[in-house]
Amino acid sequence: MSDHDQLLVIVDPVARRSDGESVRIAKDVLSAGAETKICLPDSPEEFSRALARRGSRRPVVLGDDRALLRTVALLHRERGLADGVLSLVPIGSPDALEIAHALGVPRSTPAAARAVLAGTVQRLDLLVDDSDGVVLGDLRIPGVPADAALSPGPSVWGTCRSLVRTLVRPAPTALAVRTHRLRVEADGVLLSDVDTPLESLTVRSVAGTAEVTVHPSAAPPRHTTARILTVSGPDFRYRADGRLTGPVRRRTWTVREGAWGLTLPRAAS
Repeated sequence: MSDHDQLLVIVDPVARRSDGESVRIAKDVLSAGAETKICLPDSPEEFSRALARRGSRRPVVLGDDRALLRTVALLHRERGLADGVLSLVPIGSPDALEIAHALGVPRSTPAAARAVLAGTVQRLDLLVDDSDGVVLGDLRIPGVPADAALSPGPSVWGTCRSLVRTLVRPAPTALAVRTHRLRVEADGVLLSDVDTPLESLTVRSVAGTAEVTVHPSAAPPRHTTARILTVSGPDFRYRADGRLTGPVRRRTWTVREGAWGLTLPRAAS
């Protein structure tokens, strides 16, 4: 049996607790088609150790987007993405699997498990930052909505004060847009500086480059593509693949074309 047919099936603890039936189905399909070693880690630390001891076996993760992100990040840090291949059987709620489905992983458990056995490897891009973090999907700055950034969270007294203000005067029709003072450089070209109020910045890696959209507060959006993006200025937060990070004062992202391999269904002929 070839190395390709030897699988290390790592079942994410959240998947095991939330949908044991889908986990059982995936394990049955995979075990029927290949030599499998099943790992049932109970913590992120055990998950990391199981992945590190995979040897020549191809890792197959049963879990949601967070499990996929954790696996890609771990393999990136040990420099194991370039030569290896990763497979995913998505298990979780639909809103916890948006990245997996956007990448082309089948929605149904049996179809995803069959793709692990008979699919093809697709090389995918990766955004890597200067702190060794990775981004598979979307990156957005700022990382929090304007109303969330202005308030630390609801409280009883805050709710009472809001109610009193509403009774005294009409509520505003829309929240004021919060702007940021950031310097944005794409491949060394200045897109925005700290003297220009900025509403938001969105980034996504496509076809070996990053698609960058800058949203100034008083001008039309600006679009460009780049391999390297640097953002600096006062403390800012960013949201990458749904995860909030920061505050930081400077961060650089670089596109790594075809940095990792994911097993996906074969295209229909």
